[in-house]
Amino acid sequence: MKKLILSIVAITAISLGSLFGQTHKMKIETDYGNIIVMLYDNTPLNTNNMLKVAGEHGYDSTLFHRVIPQFMIQGGDPTSKHAKPGDMLGGGGLGYTVPAEINDSDYHKRGALAVARDNNPSKAGSSSQFYIVVGKKFTDDELDNLSRRSGKKYTQEQRDVYRTIGGAPHLDGNYTVFGEVIEGMDVVDKIVAEPRDSSDRPKKDIRIISISEVKKKRSFFGRLFHRKN
Repeated sequence: MKKLILSIVAITAISLGSLFGQTHKMKIETDYGNIIVMLYDNTPLNTNNMLKVAGEHGYDSTLFHRVIPQFMIQGGDPTSKHAKPGDMLGGGGLGYTVPAEINDSDYHKRGALAVARDNNPSKAGSSSQFYIVVGKKFTDDELDNLSRRSGKKYTQEQRDVYRTIGGAPHLDGNYTVFGEVIEGMDVVDKIVAEPRDSSDRPKKDIRIISISEVKKKRSFFGRLFHRKN
């Protein structure tokens, strides 16, 4: 019990620590509510790409076109804006890819924001499509088996997170994780629970109304200084 409590405290400290020092937060406004994501500073190419596409309203009216319980929700395909029921989605983009920025510190824990991609050997990501990890919890034995198959070594921090919070560890090392949800996982859980067809497209359209940057509020001292000047 003591070990479990210490692990939870450590995970909480890690989670709180990751909230500080990051520059950009985005609001994903959906039919089901808002999801707030924090973008990582150590993935500047992919972070800046989301800022660019959002600023150009490239995500507006796109769908969450793929939902898989205990795995993830995926959206951002520009061809989904005017898709008819039954249309196959997921192949659209903005005509370019973004170089991979894969590192050991950013991994597929529950709530991770990552870049969708095709099977290109460089692992470059989509210009617009992203996914949010829902995931599930893994045992140490399951993580050991994944490690043996992939050669991926999980740190103790990662093991603790995957055991207690969950995620999708089998994706680590293959896709760029460039942010995480800090508010609105309940919205993600509602979306992933929607009935879906054989292609994992929700039977009911779930639309991204817009994605926009959350502007930082001035601190007390910043507001005071602003008034004086």
